[in-house]
Amino acid sequence: MQDQKLNGKAVAILVTDGFEQVELEQPREALRLAGADTDVIAPHKNPVQGFEKHAPGRTVEVDRELKGADPSDYDALLLPGGVMNPDTLRTIPEAVEFAKAFFEAGKPVAAICHGPQLLIEANVVRGRKLTSFPSLKTDLANAGAKWLDQAVVVDQGLVTSRRPDDIPQFNAKMIEEFAEGVHAGPRAAARS
Repeated sequence: MQDQKLNGKAVAILVTDGFEQVELEQPREALRLAGADTDVIAPHKNPVQGFEKHAPGRTVEVDRELKGADPSDYDALLLPGGVMNPDTLRTIPEAVEFAKAFFEAGKPVAAICHGPQLLIEANVVRGRKLTSFPSLKTDLANAGAKWLDQAVVVDQGLVTSRRPDDIPQFNAKMIEEFAEGVHAGPRAAARS
C-alpha cells in the first residue's frame, strides 16, 4: 500500500495538445497513489492529444476547461512537457495567469522537460535554480534562472526535471514538496 501523503490535496495538471504522454501519465499515477485528487485542465473541453516522442499517442479526458478553473481550488500544479504543449500554453494569457497564481500564493509547482517554458512567460523563474530539457537552458538563463544539469532540482516548492528518464526522481520530490504545501519563497519571487 502506497503512503497516502497527499490525502485531501487537489492537484491541477495544466496541459493542451502535444504533451509528452509519460510526463502526464506517470506523475498523475504517482499523485493518485499518494492520495491526491487530480484535474486535467486544458484550454478546451475536448480530450487532449498526447505524444510519445514525435508520434501521436493516447488522448486524455479533460476534467475542467481553463476558463472555468480557479487556482484557489488547488493545492499544487503539475506542468508536463512535450514540445508543443508548453509552447502553445505560453501564448494563452489565461494559462500564464493560472500558473502565476500558484507562485503568488506560495503553492508548490512541478514542471518537467519543456514545462518550464510556461514559467518563463509567467515571469516566475528569476533568481531560482531549476532544470529542464537542455534546449531551454539559454531561455531560462535569459529569464534570470540558474539552470542546473541534474535529474531533479528543488527550489522553495518548485520541482523541475529534464526528461522522461528523470520521472522516478521527479515524482518522489514532487510528492514531497506537494505534501509540504505552501512555501514562502515562490510568493516573493512571483511578485518581483
